Amino acid sequence: MKAELGYAKTKMATEIQDDNIIGILKPNDVPVRLTGTDEVIRALRSPIGSPRLCETVNKGEKVVIITSDITRPMPSKTVLPPLLDELALAGVPDEDIAVVFALGSHRPHTEEEMRYLVGDQVFERVRCIDNDMENCVHLGNTASGTPVDVFEPVVRADRRICLGNIEYHYFAGFSGGAKAIMPGVSTHDAIQANHSQMVQEAAHAGKLEGNPVREDIDSVADILPIDFIVNVVLNEKKEIICAVAGHHIKAHREGCAFLDRLYKIKIPKRADIVIVSPGGYPKDLNLYQSQKALDNSKHAVRDGGVIILTASCKEGLGSAVFERWMTAPGGVDWIAEEIGRNFELGGHKAAAIAMVMQRCDIYLVSDMDPAFVESLHFTPFSTLDEAYGAAKQKLGDDASVILMPYGGSTLPVTD
Repeated sequence: MKAELGYAKTKMATEIQDDNIIGILKPNDVPVRLTGTDEVIRALRSPIGSPRLCETVNKGEKVVIITSDITRPMPSKTVLPPLLDELALAGVPDEDIAVVFALGSHRPHTEEEMRYLVGDQVFERVRCIDNDMENCVHLGNTASGTPVDVFEPVVRADRRICLGNIEYHYFAGFSGGAKAIMPGVSTHDAIQANHSQMVQEAAHAGKLEGNPVREDIDSVADILPIDFIVNVVLNEKKEIICAVAGHHIKAHREGCAFLDRLYKIKIPKRADIVIVSPGGYPKDLNLYQSQKALDNSKHAVRDGGVIILTASCKEGLGSAVFERWMTAPGGVDWIAEEIGRNFELGGHKAAAIAMVMQRCDIYLVSDMDPAFVESLHFTPFSTLDEAYGAAKQKLGDDASVILMPYGGSTLPVTD
């Protein structure tokens, strides 16, 4: 068959014998009743593990709504209007509501970006502000020692509502839920302490129970209560096909279960060769973004196999810190070990890649200079056809293949 995968704004293709292919991982068919605003309204009227907001929030209380920043696909402009209507039913005036953008370790927004995220109407109705790491309150420490240092306006509010989209996260298990607080509106030191636990074996995509990173995130709510969440699951067109609202654990877990039904894909066995794409533009603009698809693909390849990552990366690596770690003279083993000794945001993605490289070879089909790609410890190729030919030469013409055209979304599982 002719295998085509997204690459920038075009496709990359190669010919593969049908008998060699043991899986083409695409989203499962899952029944969807409502979408978009209608689904958000349904969730708000039928919260999970919690009464409706209009029954619990009181007039005179200050409310903060924490939502995602410009780097995330969370459709805040769709979720916020019905949420504000729900608060209005409780008698909360717009002047008592603030929207806080959870920057984590990312840069501040421009006003234009804020308007884009929430829509002009919401931006004019309520106060919209960025998280500020320099204006945080220390509230204590989690059981694992992570400092709970949270943006002061979030701490001082009477009610905290967390928004987010749920997708697989390569060491927190899933995004969404209490992640809006940690790392969303936390300090650099707090984020580093939490993320440093990514090196533990149980910290991986799709895992909730026993995942040290996720359990640390969720425990923040024991110190700073979360009153309500609204989380959504998006399809490949970034449309809301599921919304959950209510308790920060119970509702979040329902959303994670839906994501599993949609994107967790059973495979018969790990393949010799996995060909993966983030899905093309804009998901493969740089290696920092493309890493997510690579990390999901590690669950589909056998030890000693080959992953072929098809990602344009025409903007390079996407992060100066990430590049410094990827090009460090110590090599793959040093990167994987150093992150445990000296954790650094940005370096954590380099360490995640290094840990995959310790298990298998990674061929990178990209627009980057081949010599530079080699310095990053990948094997460089300019076409998918060349990369697949090299993988067959290494592993044999009968090498089994799994294709992952939606690598950032689909999570392979063998049991």
